[in-house]
Amino acid sequence: MSEVVETPARLLLASASWGRKKVLTDAGLAFTTRVSAVDEDAVLQAAVAELGPRTPAQTALLLARAKAEDVAADDHEAGTLVLGCDSVFELDGVAYGKPHTPEVARERWQQLSGSTGVLHSGHWLIDTAAPDTAQGQISSTVVHFSKVSEAEIEAYVASGEPLPCAGAFTIDGLAASFIESIEGNFQNVVGLDVSTLRTLLGNAGVQIIDLWK
Repeated sequence: MSEVVETPARLLLASASWGRKKVLTDAGLAFTTRVSAVDEDAVLQAAVAELGPRTPAQTALLLARAKAEDVAADDHEAGTLVLGCDSVFELDGVAYGKPHTPEVARERWQQLSGSTGVLHSGHWLIDTAAPDTAQGQISSTVVHFSKVSEAEIEAYVASGEPLPCAGAFTIDGLAASFIESIEGNFQNVVGLDVSTLRTLLGNAGVQIIDLWK
């Protein structure tokens, strides 16, 4: 009787985010990356047309799922687990994504100064061998910002750091000095909550230690 050999799990991150890559690397996890070709605006518009307005948290999970499904649709080696992530910042009930331009980033920081918001990160995990078992989870972290001067805002915007970041800031970079405190998971603000990933992996029958390098 031949011995059954289990196929080792392989984690594939459906994101080009350097922050998410760093989180996984720092957590000692082996993974590869493949960027999705999802049109986020089109996905959100379609969801709103079908289901009505989405909350910031629902938007984060919706886009995480879309990215994971896009990458998982390709052919993959046995054991591949595709992780899609997306982050949305909520301030006074309004969802904010990446500012992209200095003008928008400057306006955002005039709002952020002295305020409190919530960073929502959606996580969606697909086992490509059993796509019907796909699952998702939101992790949310409250972020308290200090009062920031106009000179500090101008310098931060000029650095270019906030332009590609949800909410126009990153907690593990220059903006760290403008953040007084958080309530929740630090890694989640970077873009990926490893404790949430551990839960999703466990639900899929995979121990996170099996992905340690």
